Amino acid sequence: MDISNINAISTDDIKSFFNNTSLTKTDGTDSFSDVLSAAMNNIDETNSLQNSAAQAEVQFALGESDNTHDLLIAELKASVALQYTVAVRDKIIDAYKELMQMSI
Repeated sequence: MDISNINAISTDDIKSFFNNTSLTKTDGTDSFSDVLSAAMNNIDETNSLQNSAAQAEVQFALGESDNTHDLLIAELKASVALQYTVAVRDKIIDAYKELMQMSI
């Protein structure tokens, strides 16, 4: 899955998502629970965007909505969020594999 186009997205929602998602505390201390909660929040937000895109598709298919612009925006938000979540997951898996290969 190619995520190179994620840097070209400049909508306010995506910018605020990246600004509000932080893996470090301001006091300089990090903990695994902070990273895990940030990842879980990312998954929850991706899930809600996927659900709203599916709901927009159903409304458009049933003729309840004729605005293709809103449908496209919902689809793109869900797609970008999923790409970001997959990229984070892949980095976490790579880090886990690297930790497992370390010798003690």
